[in-house]
Parts: sequence; structure tokens; C-alpha cells
Amino acid sequence: MSKTNPGRFFEDFTIGEVIEHATPRTVTEGDRALYGAIYPSRFAVPSSAEFAASVGLRPHPVEDLVAFHIAFGKTVPDISLNAVANLGYAELRFHEPVVPGDTLITRSEVIGLKQNSNGRSGVVYVRSTATNQRDEVVLDWCRWVMVHKRSESAPAPETVVPELASAVAAADLVIPTGLDFTSYDFAAAGEPHRLGDYEVGERIDHVDGVTLTDAEHMMATRLWQNTAKVHFNTEARPDGRRLVYGGHVISLARALSFNGLANAQLVAAINGGSHVAPAFAGDTVYAWSEVLDSAPTPARGVGALRLRLVATKGRDESMTLRTEEGKYADGVLLDLDYWALVPV
Repeated sequence: MSKTNPGRFFEDFTIGEVIEHATPRTVTEGDRALYGAIYPSRFAVPSSAEFAASVGLRPHPVEDLVAFHIAFGKTVPDISLNAVANLGYAELRFHEPVVPGDTLITRSEVIGLKQNSNGRSGVVYVRSTATNQRDEVVLDWCRWVMVHKRSESAPAPETVVPELASAVAAADLVIPTGLDFTSYDFAAAGEPHRLGDYEVGERIDHVDGVTLTDAEHMMATRLWQNTAKVHFNTEARPDGRRLVYGGHVISLARALSFNGLANAQLVAAINGGSHVAPAFAGDTVYAWSEVLDSAPTPARGVGALRLRLVATKGRDESMTLRTEEGKYADGVLLDLDYWALVPV
């Protein structure tokens, strides 16, 4: 009997099964420091304990995406160790700020399966939930991932494609307990812009770019204990290249968005996301955002801004998402739709 885990293949998944993922992970101040070392993030709430306390967040939370990466990483050995690519996200909500000392654990339920027409792979849909040591939900989300089949001759399962919401409703956003932006320090945050300063349809070029390196994306992926072979093993892909973890591109684009969206302090939800094209070391990533919607929240001085965050390979000053034919424009790496909490 083999004692090693080769990872699940497409035919190993069944609708309705619940997978308890191994290795609980305790968040430390080291995670905050390494996140800042890998990504050029300057948002005031995760950067400054004093700023966070001034808006009602004590103890000092880490970046929202730290929790996402850790929770996501737990799912990889059981869901996407044999992945071709992670394809997208939906219905992701952050429920509780994560602080150093919190221990996260993740479980997933298989909610959809669809074999690809080539018979060599299929798409697995899962709903994952991360909880802390108090059994409080920290975040939950759906994602779909393309996974290799072990055998092309294995019969295709019945196709089940779940219906997923196109967006998290503003009324369903979870606002951190105590969050209050009425005494918000705009000088410390770095920009003067409030919710009302952004118009639906407005596009913001975040200007700055960062060139990807193998060392940084592999360090990040190891930090989150993401063991997907394609990120580390040059023999895992026919082209012999290490595929950059899609979440690495998300965090990089989010960090770049500070220039123009410095007051988008907290990510409340991710409505949907697509990794449009693969990224590799040597690619230079830029980002731009489009304002999709805005909404009030029950919290004092806090509004919600719905944004499309687009990461591109190379600078796209025209900020073009799609061609006239409706296809993604050349160079688009990431199309992410999310809600952020901003001062009103």
C-alpha cells in the first residue's frame, strides 16, 4: 500500500463529497512581513496597527488576501495537485478579519463536474470554507479548476455545472465588527479620495509595473503551502516552464492598485475572477481598475466600491479589456470583480 499522495485526478471526485483539508495553519507576524516583502502593498490598515485601531480594528489584522492564500493553499493537495489551471472564483466573502495567532482550517464540498471534450481532463467545482480556532467562518468561496484525468478511458461523470451568483449583493457584504471610518486619516492613508469621488465607468491606470521572477512567486506559493506541481516542477508542464500561481498575480495587482485606490482599505468580497492567460517569470505585470458600482453600508463612514481589477502583461494605456469580437484583449492576465470598503 502506497504511503504517498499522488493527488486526485478528475475521476476521483464525486458530487456532494466533503473534503476536510489537512494541516491547520497559524497566522504570524511573519506572514505580514513576508507579504510586504513579496508584494508592493502599502494599504494603511494592514501596514499600521495604529491606523487599524483608529478605524476600530484591534487587534491589527493582516491583509485580507493573506487569509485567502492560506485557506486556498490548504485545498491544493486534495483539489488541484494535478491541475492544468485554476480557472475562476465566485461568491467569495470575507467574514472575519484575520489577526496573528489565528489558526485557519479549510474544508471543501464538490458541487460540480464537467469532463472536457478532449477526454483528457475535466473541470471540478468546489465550495470551500475556512474557519478559525473559534470555529468562526473567516471566508468562503467557490472556485473551478481544470484537472487531469488519470486515464482517458475512465467514463465521464454526469455533467453538473452549479449556478453561481454573478456578484455578491452589497446588502450581503460582511462588515467587520467595530469598523468606523468617521475619523479616517486621509493623510496617513496616502490619498484624499472618498466613495463619492469615484464614478461608475471610470477607469484608473495604476501606472506602476512589477516584473515577475521565479524566486518570488515560488517563495509566495510555498509560504501559502500551495503544493501544485506546475508552480515548482519544470517537468510538470510540456514547455518546461514554472506557471505562476494565479493568486500571486491577484496580490500583485491588488498591491499595484494602491496608486489611485489607496483608500480601498479592505476587500469585502470577490464577485468573480478569471485567470485569462498564464503568467511566467520575466513577464512584467501592470494593472488598471474600472469602477462598476458603489453602495452604502451600515457601518459609520464606510461605503462599498465595486471594482474590476485587470492585470496585464505589459502596459496597456488604452485599458482595453475585450476586443470588438468580445474576446479578452491580448495581454490580459487577470479579470477580477470585487467589493472594497472605502470612506464616504
